[in-house]
Amino acid sequence: MFIRPKSLSSESKRELFSQGATRSTLKNNMRNFHSLSQLVLSAGPLKSTPAVKHAKTSHFEIEILDAQTRKQICIVDKVTQTSTIHDVKQKFHKEYPKWYPSRVGLQLERGGPFLKDYVTIQSVAASSIVTLYFTDLGQQVFLAEYTGPLLIYLLFYLRIPYIYDMKESSRRMRHSVVHLACFCHCIHYIRYLLETLFVHRVSAGHTPLKNLIKGCAFYWGFTSWIAYYINHPRYTPPSFGNRQVMVSAINFLICEAGNHFINVVLAHPNHTGTNACFPSPNYNPFTWMFFLVSCPNYTYEIGSWISFTIMTQTLPVGIFTLLMSIQMSLWAQKKHKIYLKKFNSYMHRKSAMIPFIL
Repeated sequence: MFIRPKSLSSESKRELFSQGATRSTLKNNMRNFHSLSQLVLSAGPLKSTPAVKHAKTSHFEIEILDAQTRKQICIVDKVTQTSTIHDVKQKFHKEYPKWYPSRVGLQLERGGPFLKDYVTIQSVAASSIVTLYFTDLGQQVFLAEYTGPLLIYLLFYLRIPYIYDMKESSRRMRHSVVHLACFCHCIHYIRYLLETLFVHRVSAGHTPLKNLIKGCAFYWGFTSWIAYYINHPRYTPPSFGNRQVMVSAINFLICEAGNHFINVVLAHPNHTGTNACFPSPNYNPFTWMFFLVSCPNYTYEIGSWISFTIMTQTLPVGIFTLLMSIQMSLWAQKKHKIYLKKFNSYMHRKSAMIPFIL
């Protein structure tokens, strides 16, 4: 009897089907890989994609804060990688003309060292925004220049030992002009110090860092010479007595007041707070000197020292007044030329410092 073979089980069929599908899939993958290889070879060598530089920034934004109050003063934008600290100071000066680049000190952190002018922004920048702290170096320099004469004169006025003969000092009585001269001298330099702290417009044209030693030597040296003569036990009063002293003292105080009010006007030339216009006189009579000269602050300054010279009638004060007059006349003529080029309405002002003369 013939026996019919049993049909394949369902599991065997599935196994045969999966083997066939696997073979066909492998063939297809080989064909695709071969086609892709031919395409790559025909396209040539692969070009590397240029790397995107995230670390470097084309421009920086400089945030300048006050070193004492930490308040934001301004933001200097569009600063390139190759820009230096000096370039930042120049842009800062354009925003705030009263702070000359030589007066600006910039620090990365409060209390840290001041950045040199040749340092590039890229070398100190950790990101696209750089925070710097501002310090007015000119203020520190002027404080050193003006504090010295104030203290030096008081030392001679008190007649400390080893300066004058103590026996001679005790025998001779001081004339009233000696006390008045000390008062006027102290008033002059106290005004300087207060204006340096609160007005910020005293001698703004200097380069204070370079002139610190020269300025201190000039002021401190002449103050020592002047104070030594006026406070000497053998000092003789002026030739015309109290009348000469009192008239000169009154004129000295008037010039000191005028100098102060002019400096205030120069610091705030108009109500908008900008420096785009020439300072104009106001209701204060001391500012009417602007009608005659372009630099009345120098006019009042020279007037103060001429009055002090006549009041004390001493050679050292006269020499100091002469040298100050020469220097201030040069500054006044330089500023006068700048004003003539910058302001058309300023042409009618003919004098720089001395009305109708200079």
